[in-house]
Amino acid sequence: MAKIGLLIDSIRDDIEKWLFDLPKIGQRARAWKYREALHLLPGEVAIDLGANVGKMTRRMAGPGVTVYAYEPDPYAFKVLSNTFKEKEGIVCINKAVSDHSGMAKLYFDSRVKENKVEWSIRSSLLVDKPAMNKDDYTEVELVDIAEIINRIDKPIGLIKMDIEGEEIKVLNRMIDLGLTEKVRNIVVETHERFPTLTEPTRKLKERIYDLGIGNIDTNWA
Repeated sequence: MAKIGLLIDSIRDDIEKWLFDLPKIGQRARAWKYREALHLLPGEVAIDLGANVGKMTRRMAGPGVTVYAYEPDPYAFKVLSNTFKEKEGIVCINKAVSDHSGMAKLYFDSRVKENKVEWSIRSSLLVDKPAMNKDDYTEVELVDIAEIINRIDKPIGLIKMDIEGEEIKVLNRMIDLGLTEKVRNIVVETHERFPTLTEPTRKLKERIYDLGIGNIDTNWA
């Protein structure tokens, strides 16, 4: 039964992705699906993991809402921090989020020299991600997702996660420690299209399904 349920979920996800890519209709469909998740209440906290230049950060912001926007790419972070430097309630943090703290290499896309900000959306901790330049990277600080969540003393309404493959480690860490229960909604873009993440992503989705965790949407795009 579990396999059938996962298959149904996979078909639904594929249909949603197709719908979201349609001109005009896609944008409206995506907005409708996430209307509740992106509606944050005064006093709640939102955590934007992989904020890039802040497109979704801006949508999370609102009266009485605190948004923590994490972005490790130096080029994207410069835009992000300048955009929100005078915006109350938005805290921009130049760190990568993982399942542990420390330092790591953030690899740049091979096309980054064409436009550093535009291609910042593909910067990744995964050296084997397609189209990455293994010789072009910067050292970034990692912060443990558990540390982030446990130090917040307000209700967490939303975690948006688009971290180029690191979501496998982060979500498994959250599930291991029961931290998903502290968040109202978690929306995640998974990256099973990367060959090394196909099987780990399948196992993660199976784990979420088997445990009956209902507040994680792995079809964010």
